[in-house]
Amino acid sequence: QIQGTIFPAPNFNPIMDAQLLGGALQGISCEKDVLIDILTQRCNSQRLMIAEAYREMYGRDLITDLKENLSHHFKEVMVGLMYPPASYDAHELWHALKGVDTEENCLIDILASRSNMEIFQMKEAYLMQYNNDLQQDIDYETSGHFRDTLMNLAQGTRMEGYADPSTAAQDAMILWEACQQKTGEHKNMLQMILCNKSYQQLWMVFQEFQNISGQDIVDAINECYDGYFQELLVAIVLCVRDKPSYFAYRLYNAIHDFGFHNKTVIRILIARSEIDLMNIRQRYKERYGKSLFHDIKHFASGHYERALLAICAGDAEDY
Repeated sequence: QIQGTIFPAPNFNPIMDAQLLGGALQGISCEKDVLIDILTQRCNSQRLMIAEAYREMYGRDLITDLKENLSHHFKEVMVGLMYPPASYDAHELWHALKGVDTEENCLIDILASRSNMEIFQMKEAYLMQYNNDLQQDIDYETSGHFRDTLMNLAQGTRMEGYADPSTAAQDAMILWEACQQKTGEHKNMLQMILCNKSYQQLWMVFQEFQNISGQDIVDAINECYDGYFQELLVAIVLCVRDKPSYFAYRLYNAIHDFGFHNKTVIRILIARSEIDLMNIRQRYKERYGKSLFHDIKHFASGHYERALLAICAGDAEDY
């Protein structure tokens, strides 16, 4: 069962919450604990209602006030919680594409894991928020087969719910040839299958690939390709197999390989908080022996740590 860690608060009162936030933000010193207690314990739709009540009450924008009163990573968490999911994806993609350096891992995380509907809504939000076309920006800011694959994913035209066992072996053979030949044409065929076939179809294709080659598709991709193209292909395969496992793997790398890559940790926790963060926590513990709660506690500190742990919704046994 797929489950998040943040749910609608019972007995929800947006006017009272807006008053409490106003008091916390307008005092001599910002009462950060109040912000955490309210914003991490309300679901996204409730936070949007609080923002509306806040605007009516104070004539000001809650996101603007959060930005003005907070700083560093704690600000990123609190502000990130205030975006609707599609707007948050758009916000993250914009900064990944338009920052000083292109953040390829952010592009991979988002575009490899979202459904057609999520991609459609994210493109709409991107256009509204930044008056730019997401696909044009991807085309401009990235290159090569990595760009081609991102562009394909950003079309949001993956078949959904359809599987044809009779073509699975044929698709698997094309993938196997693409791993052997590695020509531009083969790379195109490889990404076309991974970006456009349904998850149900790809499950069968990966099984057939194992039968044909005696090798797991991920191992074959890792052997045959490199760079961000390879990372993106592997991300698609891992998301087809089990999204919570993919995000557990990404969180572990972000926490341990980069000396705590804050942006990645924040983005995944917020984006998955109402979808499958509970499952991600379970996969993390099963795979790495320590809980996500424990590792965040070890690397983060202060109100930033408290906010992340509140989203993670750790239990006593997670310490």
